[in-house]
Order: sequence, then structure tokens, then C-alpha cells
Amino acid sequence: MFGRVAVCSTAALLLVSLRPSGGETVAFTSVDVPAVSVVIATPHEQARDQISDQIPGQISDQIPDQTEDRPHDDTQALAKVAALDPAEPSIESPAVVGPAIQTPVLAEPFELNTEPVASGDVLTKWNGVEADIRAENEILELCRTNAEQCPAAARSLLAIVAQGRAQTGRARIGIINRAINLAIRPMSDLAQWGVLDRWSAPLETLTTGHGDCEDYAIAKYVALIQAGVAAEDVKLVIVHDLAVDENHAVVATRLNGDWIILDNRWLTLVKDREMPRMVPLFALEQTGVRLFLPMTAPDVRRASAPCENASCEPASF
Repeated sequence: MFGRVAVCSTAALLLVSLRPSGGETVAFTSVDVPAVSVVIATPHEQARDQISDQIPGQISDQIPDQTEDRPHDDTQALAKVAALDPAEPSIESPAVVGPAIQTPVLAEPFELNTEPVASGDVLTKWNGVEADIRAENEILELCRTNAEQCPAAARSLLAIVAQGRAQTGRARIGIINRAINLAIRPMSDLAQWGVLDRWSAPLETLTTGHGDCEDYAIAKYVALIQAGVAAEDVKLVIVHDLAVDENHAVVATRLNGDWIILDNRWLTLVKDREMPRMVPLFALEQTGVRLFLPMTAPDVRRASAPCENASCEPASF
């Protein structure tokens, strides 16, 4: 995608342990089950200025594939997903004394305002992907009435969607995040297509079985909407990840007033406010592309976790 991004398609699916505050910064590691603390933000303007020089560009995906033990076919992947995502137990809320406190509904992820983008490389790529998604949706509709003529990739996506529809709330989001992460092997656009940046719709990605971070995100975006999540509650978000100083693509979906982040690098679902090292740049949705605006008030995320070492400083491309 944009800039030099090795994390865009990390081969290992990492489980993340996030600390809401405290000042400690733990870098991403390559062990099987790393713990990652993300505790500091940087001014939005610097990250946005950095990416403005990189478009058109690409998020590169150069981390080697270390996932030979992951499933290679749809049946194994779906079976593993079912085992990983049991139904969530119900939790009774404690009695509330006095009037209930209403959680504010956040219009955009990361508690930032946005403005529409009228032109540019991101909008051009997103418009192209949306056209491909509409064409693939017609294939999915035909598959629902004529399974015998349904391509294997479409059957795989519909199976993931069906598993998601069988769940509700966080369980639905979790099973789709896991299923897509397991169904695709990370590979850079340069290695797969011979070009620096290419965005693929879900059926193309599932047909090849490979993709980089935006390909994972596009597949999740489509699967969530197909599984019944309202389109206005799903966004593909381009961010700058300060933990590794690289640009990255994720999906944000709104649940009970919170925005939940789906990332191809781990299976854990994390709220946007628990990821202060992700600086949002663009939100891609059914209505087009929107640019995140910097905060006008002091950034409370930065204030809650002051920088303690040089690794917190925003790096240049």
C-alpha cells in the first residue's frame, strides 16, 4: 500500500495484550505469542504529512512467511475457526443505582472528526475496489441460488459469512476476523503481482489465497456487511502504526457505541482507544473516503502516557 510497511501482512497471527496506560512501551516481537503494549501517541499532523508524500505509494509487506502450519484449505481453516471462537458466555451486569450512564455513540473511529476526500490516489483505488466488490456481490447472489456453479472462493466466503450470521455482537466480529486471518497467507503485492500496490476484492484474494494488509481488510469489510453488520458501522481505516513506524490497513466496526479494530496481525479484538500508537489517516466506507482531522484539543491519549524514550518519537520516511 503506502510507504514502507513490513507489518502490513505479518505471517504469524499475534495475540495482543494491551495495557491502557502506564508509560511502558513493548515492541512487537517474533515469538509465537508475544505481548504488545501500546501506550503513546504522536501528533496526527506529522504522521499525516509523512503519508502525503507517499501517495501514490504502497504499504510493503516484506516480513517473511512463517505460517507453514496454518491451514491450506477452506475446510481446515473453517474447522479451526470454529474451535477458536466458542460462543461467548453471558455476563450479568451488576445492579445500577440511580440513572444509567449512556455511552456516547462515536461517529468516527479514534474519536476524531473527518472530512470527505474529493480526489487522490486513495479515492481512486477505493472506487476501483468498490466496483469489483459490486461485481463479486452478484456472483455471491448467484451462488445462493445455484451452488453447483459457485466458484470455490465464493463458497469459502459464504461459509465465513454464514458462521458470522450464526453469531451476534462481538462473537460475530471475532469469528469473521479469525476466519479471514486464517484463510489468507501474507504476501506483498510486488511478490504476488509484480507491482508495488494493488488492492484486491475478496473473491480474488481468496482465489489466490494470498494478500497484504489491505486485502485482508477489504475481505473483512465485505464479510461483516454480508453477515448483517450495518454498512455505516464498518470502515476500512488506513493508519500509521507508531510501534513499528509503518503504515497499515485495518477494519473498524462499531459495537455498542465502541469502535472495534480488526487486524490481520493478531486474533484479539481491541477497541480503538486502546491503541494510541495507531494514528488514523483515512476512513474508507460505502460513501467514499474521509480524511481524519487532527484533534483541536490536547490529545488525552498522549497526556495519559508520556513518552519516555526515543522510540516514541515519530520517524520520517
